[in-house]
Amino acid sequence: MEEPVGASRPPIPAQYPTVLTKHGDSRVDPYFWLRQRANPEVIAYLEAENEYTDAVMAPVAKLQERLYQEIVDRIEQTDVSPASFFKGYWHYTRTVEGLDYEIHCRRKGSMDAPEEVELDANLLAQGHDYFELGFVEHSQDGSVLAYAVDLTGSELHEVRFRDLSSGQELPDVLDGVYYGSAWSADGRTFFYVRPDKTMRPYQVWRHALGTPVDQDVLVLQEDDERFELGVELTKSERYIIFTSSSQITSESRYLRSDDPAGEPVLIEGRRHGVEYSVDHQGDRFLILTNDGARNFSLMAAPVDRPGREGWTELVPERAGVRLNATDVHVNHVVLGQRSDGLQRLEVLDSTSGELHIVDQPDAAYTAYAGSNPVYDSTVMRFFYTSLNAPWSAFDYDMNTRERTLVKEQPVRGGYNRADYVTDRLWATSADGVQVPLSIVYRRGLTKNGANPTLLYGYGAYEMPSDPMFDAARLGLLDRGFVYAIAHVRGGGELGREWYEDGKFLEKTNTFDDFIACAGELIEQRYTNPRRLAIRGRSAGGLLIGAVLNARPDLFACAVAQVPFVDALTTMLDESIPLTVNEYEEWGDPNDPEFYEYMKTYSPYDNVHRTTYPAVLATAGFNDPRVPYWEPAKWVAKLRSATLSARPILLKTDLGSGHSGPSGRYESWREEAFVSAFVVDQLQAS
Repeated sequence: MEEPVGASRPPIPAQYPTVLTKHGDSRVDPYFWLRQRANPEVIAYLEAENEYTDAVMAPVAKLQERLYQEIVDRIEQTDVSPASFFKGYWHYTRTVEGLDYEIHCRRKGSMDAPEEVELDANLLAQGHDYFELGFVEHSQDGSVLAYAVDLTGSELHEVRFRDLSSGQELPDVLDGVYYGSAWSADGRTFFYVRPDKTMRPYQVWRHALGTPVDQDVLVLQEDDERFELGVELTKSERYIIFTSSSQITSESRYLRSDDPAGEPVLIEGRRHGVEYSVDHQGDRFLILTNDGARNFSLMAAPVDRPGREGWTELVPERAGVRLNATDVHVNHVVLGQRSDGLQRLEVLDSTSGELHIVDQPDAAYTAYAGSNPVYDSTVMRFFYTSLNAPWSAFDYDMNTRERTLVKEQPVRGGYNRADYVTDRLWATSADGVQVPLSIVYRRGLTKNGANPTLLYGYGAYEMPSDPMFDAARLGLLDRGFVYAIAHVRGGGELGREWYEDGKFLEKTNTFDDFIACAGELIEQRYTNPRRLAIRGRSAGGLLIGAVLNARPDLFACAVAQVPFVDALTTMLDESIPLTVNEYEEWGDPNDPEFYEYMKTYSPYDNVHRTTYPAVLATAGFNDPRVPYWEPAKWVAKLRSATLSARPILLKTDLGSGHSGPSGRYESWREEAFVSAFVVDQLQAS
């Protein structure tokens, strides 16, 4: 729809032109001042944008409420996760209707034993507008629980410790903590990560329970701003692994978990372009690496001689197969791999060396190794889904190859997957490359070129957009929508080459691929430009912004959530979180070649006078990954440039970060809000 009669007019932010000069090139940014977080004028502007968005969306409030209620009605709100047996207890989480957060529980010996509530996140969240658990980690003896709490969305956590025998909180409290942690073998020493002022995790610290925090010991520090430092415990619980990694290079150190005060030992020093990850099995480390293997191979190294000269090959690189994960058991290794565009699982028998794929019933699916924490088990748990198959958890005996369904995600309302059809198309991109599309719609839909369609894309960091089930999507499908995923280059769907061909000086392939996918949906008569909506988040928001500049005529509306749209200015500012270590994803614009190339596609820099479709952008005021001012500036510039009367809206959550609202009910409301915008705009067009 056009702006409704009586709606307030969009706010017009003041313009204070700032000249940004680099390599002799000057850009004028009239909205640069919006980055002044503490400026009351900035807050007032964001609040005015929220009021305007609410006014424009007011006529579809009933539609939004219906969509929200449909989500709530389909999801089993009181539910229990598949339980895992570990060290004498069955562990699981459960949810309760009306409550936002999970409750972490255990039962001793049997699921018929009395329930012990280890952590009720709903109680922790009381009185806070935002709440997120960064991690929950049991000590190795199961006596203490460490948990990280974020109350702002900034991803800076407070870590607390709970005595599980008494349920009492210990006096130890750690502030300013990032993700990643590990316990020592005796459960008295805790390793944790701190970020620097740009939110780059760069230090690992050691805390002894019962001692003052100011006596904590700095274990490792990563001074290279391209690298991030992390810590984790191997599944065997015998070693703590410290990893420094950039986008294209990594190195790891190890420490025996029963010697927490020891000095971490380097496994293999960093070499530019060489990545590896480490786990432990028996008397050896298992190393997943791209050293001499573009799509990665699996190597083994003796614990007492872990350097490159001691590596032996267990699973070689294979054409068309990208190894991307390991789940190590005492006699088996589960490999996550991508082949034929699918996320698959295969099992290596460590005794015989035999390798087999875990067969699945569907032609197109997604399968991930799951939550069996028992190192010496012959059973691995995996999770399985597709665009029309709800998530299922299976236990798979790696010797007999028998599978047992543990739990299928319940969908209320009599869901039948046969009512929904999945398709796979291939679009021809500008350079002739074939790009896959995954599609789902309700059976009976006619390909008449007039169906409302939502096309999703991401395309960065080698992160795939795998076809997965989402009950919240059913409200659109049941309204006759086609939902499609464009598996564009820059993602990880088709191996390392697929990623590398969509980054650095090849980034525009990502945008060409997405445009080609949109064209294919139109060519195959799923939809037409007046009925086509597009959506992306974060780096996927950059994709949305770029294709809107290139082909605004191809889309009726666009949703860009926390979008990375001011790419050039952000990548030139080393004070902003994630900038320097992102050089190996986007390129360093301090180099004139990358500067000029990035300038050609950075969405904010390429907004121009044209007829833009309707746009909904979202932001989080505390977002440490994509600053709120990027979508705020972009929306203001789009409005000043568009020749259309279609609404361009900004919705800023002033109390959250990159992931949006924290509670599940508020997340569903956000999804209903986005869906209502899309449904309304496609009807209007």
